[in-house]
Amino acid sequence: MRPKLPRDHRCAGDLCNEVPAIDSDSTNTRVMEIFSAQRDMACLAVIEGDRPIGLINRNIFLSQMSKPFHRELYDKKSCIAFMDKEPLVVDAQMSIEELTFKTVESGEKALADGFIVTRNGRFAGLGSGLELMAVVAAMQAEKNRQMMQSIEYASVIQRAMLRASRDALSSTLGDASLLWEPRDVVGGDFYHFCAYPDGWFGAIADCTGHGVPGAFMTLIASSSLTQALAQLGPRDPGQLLSAVNRSVKEQLGQVNGLDGTPESDDGLDASFFWFDNSTRILHFAGARMALHVLHPDADQLLTIAGQRMGVGYVASEFDYQWGVTPVPMQQGSLMFITTDGLTDQIGGPKRIAFGKRKAFDTLLQHRHQPSAAICEALQRALADWQAEQSRRDDLTLFCARIQE
Repeated sequence: MRPKLPRDHRCAGDLCNEVPAIDSDSTNTRVMEIFSAQRDMACLAVIEGDRPIGLINRNIFLSQMSKPFHRELYDKKSCIAFMDKEPLVVDAQMSIEELTFKTVESGEKALADGFIVTRNGRFAGLGSGLELMAVVAAMQAEKNRQMMQSIEYASVIQRAMLRASRDALSSTLGDASLLWEPRDVVGGDFYHFCAYPDGWFGAIADCTGHGVPGAFMTLIASSSLTQALAQLGPRDPGQLLSAVNRSVKEQLGQVNGLDGTPESDDGLDASFFWFDNSTRILHFAGARMALHVLHPDADQLLTIAGQRMGVGYVASEFDYQWGVTPVPMQQGSLMFITTDGLTDQIGGPKRIAFGKRKAFDTLLQHRHQPSAAICEALQRALADWQAEQSRRDDLTLFCARIQE
């Protein structure tokens, strides 16, 4: 266990783990040997002399080298072939506060892969993004006020992670709305959206827990999705769900836990979807989360249920393959996805769940309004239903109208 950090001296060097590095003229065979010998090593730094020039991600490297003929093609080639040439590099004397800002600026990659620590410009070791988040939270644990300040700051990090997706959504779809309301300061729901020349990809996910534990789960799941998109592309949501499932199970020790016992039984429910601009078909894959579609000429919503297998969790199969359902979309069709923070909220005179029917009725009533107005109407209906009852869970609503 890492010793407690000095109260008045917290810097990047305190998070530095002394690990092997590899020279830039080394071959990929040598990289494979190092990763095979050190199975808990997530990344490997590449250096020229003593100065770092890049970072090799274990999962991406092994995924690439496992492709047909890649070992024959790349074994003897320089390790820089699979190197990230722009990793986050920080000096050991940098404060934890400044390091956190740098990590947020660098995006999810730095949180997932970690960062390189140098002393006088020379490689010293690697730091973990997850450990950084843990330290940011632990620094404020002495008093309740300080703890709340830490969680507020974690909220800034979490919202910063989601900002790029929200910006991409608003610049790609003319009529789309996304409501994200954590039950606490930070939450266990997350979303991901990115645009491509031939279409766009979206994901809505509900991780186990809420508050700080839920936020940590969103970090693990979101970084797993980012890596899966980089490796597989966005056009097969089922494959992406399977990749995230494997990654989450491995990271949480659900495959080879200590003494053969799973270290965690956590995971997520999710909807992944890809819209093809040319065919106007929405390709949907769901893990215990449904897609709802309202076509312009329909009186009721069409519900495409997700498969009854969660992502991660001990009971989920490691090699489970999620199917993909193609849904032709008309001009003016509405798509709607929600986490169970909406339908499971207790309220009303009988103190029962809000339920799907009230959500669908509200959506039908406001179907001709912009998606933002639909989400606002659902939000008002939920607030009226909840009344004085406490919020049960995080809430995410996604509503979009397909246009030309």
